[in-house]
Amino acid sequence: MNRNDLIVNLTHYAAFNEKEEAMREKLLLFVKEHENCFERSLLIGHVTASCWVINKSRSKVLLIHHAKLNKWLQPGGHCDGNEHTYKVAEKELLEETGLVALTENSNIFDVDIHVIPERKGVPEHKHYDIRYLFQVDEEAPLVQNHETLGMKWIAMVDVPTLSSEESILRMINKLELSPS
Repeated sequence: MNRNDLIVNLTHYAAFNEKEEAMREKLLLFVKEHENCFERSLLIGHVTASCWVINKSRSKVLLIHHAKLNKWLQPGGHCDGNEHTYKVAEKELLEETGLVALTENSNIFDVDIHVIPERKGVPEHKHYDIRYLFQVDEEAPLVQNHETLGMKWIAMVDVPTLSSEESILRMINKLELSPS
């Protein structure tokens, strides 16, 4: 997969609601306008990849307590030049949790654009996040890395107690409507 494939996938991606559709349009335009959109060196923003990690019964999600942002979020990270966003999401899943997906589904599950605050000389910028749905074995051991303050499986109905992030709540609603 490369930048052109991502453009095609984003063109055909059906957003969940009007807000996500607006982000899809902006993300598509961003990728079309910036050949270096996968590089952190593009200081206005860059494409990132993450994963919505669910158990086999689809009743729980694995969230990580992100160290830098101090929020409960899904695993994910920078592409660092890799245009294959699905592979980046897989890599981030393994690095941040020690888990691997049980099945492969490279269809985009969600898109989001969010602002990252200025930190250590890196100016405020946007993450243009491509998200994939990964089903994993809930019983597999978790391996925490330095980027997280914690991680835990949480019932979908309890997620709002940890996160009020609109995109997190959207992915819960989206999962309820998607086929198993």
